Amino acid sequence: MSKPTALLQGTLYLLILKILDLEPRTGWTISQRLRQMSNETLQASHGSLYPALHKLEHEGWIRGEWKVSDTGRQAKFYSLTRAGRRQLRMEAANWTRLSEAINGILESA
Repeated sequence: MSKPTALLQGTLYLLILKILDLEPRTGWTISQRLRQMSNETLQASHGSLYPALHKLEHEGWIRGEWKVSDTGRQAKFYSLTRAGRRQLRMEAANWTRLSEAINGILESA
């Protein structure tokens, strides 16, 4: 049985895109926002978050820019691109269809 915090393949991409739709963030603040928005249910380890950020950047869905953070240190801030916004809409629609299908099965069983 999987842990409740385990994410389906590709779900982390969707969640990162959604979090970045709100405002640019560092990897650390993306991780904190994920925990906060999920009422401490979901978390992404550095070993899964940073490869996901690199993949999304490679796809052109997010852009990373080095800036000085609130703490005065250099940090890479990620923001959503126009292509990323389109991808977010597509991924959200796919998630809605999938979750409705799963709910339908669970409710009829």
